[in-house]
Amino acid sequence: MSVSGPRLVVPIDLKKKAWEQETPLHNRWHPDIPSVAEVTVGEVFRVEMVDFSGGAITNNLTAHDVKHLHPLTVTIENRSPFEHINLSMAPPTTRLVSSIDLKKKPWEQNPPLHNRWHPNIPHVATVNTAHLFRVEMVDWTGGAIRGHDSSLDVKSLDLSTVHYLSGPIRIVDDDGIPAKPGDLLAVEICNLGPLPGDEWGFTATFDRENGGGFLTDHFPCATKAIWYFEGIYAHSPQIPGVRFPGLTHPGIIGTAPSMELLNIWNERERDIEQNGVKSFKLCEVLHTRPLANLPTTKGCLLGKIEKGSSEWERIAKEAARTIPGRENGGNCDIKNLSRGAKVYLPVFVEGANLSTGDMHFSQGDGEVSFCGAIEMSGFLELKCEIIRGGMKEYLTPMGPTPLHVNPIFEIGPVEPRFSEWLVFEGISVDESGRQHYLDASVAYKRAVLNAIDYISKFGYSKEQVYLLLSCIPCEGRISGIVDAPNAVATLAIPTAIFDRDIRPKNNKVPIGPRLMRKPDVFKCTYDGNLPITKNPSDTS
Repeated sequence: MSVSGPRLVVPIDLKKKAWEQETPLHNRWHPDIPSVAEVTVGEVFRVEMVDFSGGAITNNLTAHDVKHLHPLTVTIENRSPFEHINLSMAPPTTRLVSSIDLKKKPWEQNPPLHNRWHPNIPHVATVNTAHLFRVEMVDWTGGAIRGHDSSLDVKSLDLSTVHYLSGPIRIVDDDGIPAKPGDLLAVEICNLGPLPGDEWGFTATFDRENGGGFLTDHFPCATKAIWYFEGIYAHSPQIPGVRFPGLTHPGIIGTAPSMELLNIWNERERDIEQNGVKSFKLCEVLHTRPLANLPTTKGCLLGKIEKGSSEWERIAKEAARTIPGRENGGNCDIKNLSRGAKVYLPVFVEGANLSTGDMHFSQGDGEVSFCGAIEMSGFLELKCEIIRGGMKEYLTPMGPTPLHVNPIFEIGPVEPRFSEWLVFEGISVDESGRQHYLDASVAYKRAVLNAIDYISKFGYSKEQVYLLLSCIPCEGRISGIVDAPNAVATLAIPTAIFDRDIRPKNNKVPIGPRLMRKPDVFKCTYDGNLPITKNPSDTS
C-alpha cells in the first residue's frame, strides 16, 4: 500500500481568528500549557501555523495595520481596521488550473488528461502571464504501478498509455493576446513537490521484452523499489543504508507542436523504424523494439476530445507519442529543472498550449534504468512570460526548417549540496573488447557498469545499484568526445548518500554480516529468450 503522508497534528483554518482555531493556539511559554497532540519518535508529522500576527497584518497596500498592531498581544485581530480603504490589492495567490483526484483514473480526471502531442488537443485553461498558477499531475503511469511488494505491475505495464500529462494550458499576455508561433515561452518553476497525502514514489526496470532500458542486456528482469519521502529526503526499504535529498523536477514540460512540426516528427521517426539498424547483438547499447514509438490509437487519451468520435480517430492516428524529447521540449528528463529554474520553450501554435507531467522526486543524469527516476504524483507552481519573436531572435535552427530548434533553460539556485564525489570513467570499448568510434553511449554504459560492479562490493545486489544510480542526483558527463577512437564518459556519485565510506582504502573491502543489505529490490523472472550479456571478467 502507498503511504498516506505526514499526519496533520495541528490544522489551521485561515477564515478563523487565532483563538477560534480547532486546535488552540498560544502566545506564551509556560510548563502548564497542555499539549494538543502526541507523536511518536520517528513519525513524520505536519504542523500548520498562522503568521505571527494571527492575520492582523493583511496584504492591503498600507502600513496602518502594522502601526496599530499591539506588540504584546500578537494574534489579536484577523482584519485590519483600515481594510475598507480602496487600495490596489497585492497579487492574488496561486491559481489552481489543473487539479488531480488521486482516487480517480487518468481518464476520469477533471480537467481531463492527455498522453499525446497534437495541435488540436483543446486547452483546459487560460493563464495570464501576470499570474502564478498551479498544475497537479498523476505519476507518469497514472497509478498503474502501485506501492506494494511486487514488480508484476512493472512487468505487465501497458506502455502505450504513457505519459499522462496535465494541460494543455493556453498562455496570454496582460492584454489578452495569446502567445504566437515564433515566440518563446519562458516558464519559471516557482515551487513544486509531491501531492499532499501521496508522499511516496517508485523506481523500476522494465522487462527486456516490454520496454527494456539502457542496460537491458545485463538486467532483463522487471524490478521495483519503493521510496518514502521525509521532507527533502528519500529512503527505500529495498535499498537500505542510503538516504539522500532529492532534486525534484518535472520529467516532461513542453508546448504543442504545429501540424507541420508534427508531420516532421512522424516522417523521420517512421523512417528510423522502417530503415534503422535492428540489432540484438551482445555488448552494444541495444535497441529495444520498436526503434521509435509511432502514433497509435491503442492507449490514446486526448483530453476533452471524446473517444470514439471521428475527430478522436483522426487525431489519435496522427498524434505523437510522448516518449522522446523533441523540438517542443517534452520528455527531456533534465534533473536540473527544479525550483527556481526557467525553461525557454519554442511556441508553435497560438496560445503555446503548455503541458507537463512525469514528476520526479529525484533522478540521476541519464535516468539509466528507463523507469529510473523516483516517479511520483506532484504539483508545479509556474509563472510564464511571452518573449515576442524570441525563436528567431535567440534560437538558431539546426535543420532544414525554422522549426528545427530546441529549448534552453536556466538552472535554479536550489540544489542538494554535496562536497565529495566518487567518479567512474568509461570509454567506448564494450564488454567483448570491441572498439567503437567516439560512441558516447557505449562510454557511458561502461561508466555505469563500472559503478554498479564497484558499489556491489559493499553488500548490495547489482539490481539495487542499478536502480540507485538511476534515481540519486548523480552527475553524468561526456568528458571527452574528440580524442579518436575513444569517447570518454564519467559518472560522479555523491558519497554522502551512503551510511558508510565507499572510497577505496589501503586494505580489502570489509566482508561479513555487517555488509549484508537485505531485503533486495522486488524482482520478476525473465521469461524471454534474448541473449544476456555477462561480464567475462566478473568473479562475483
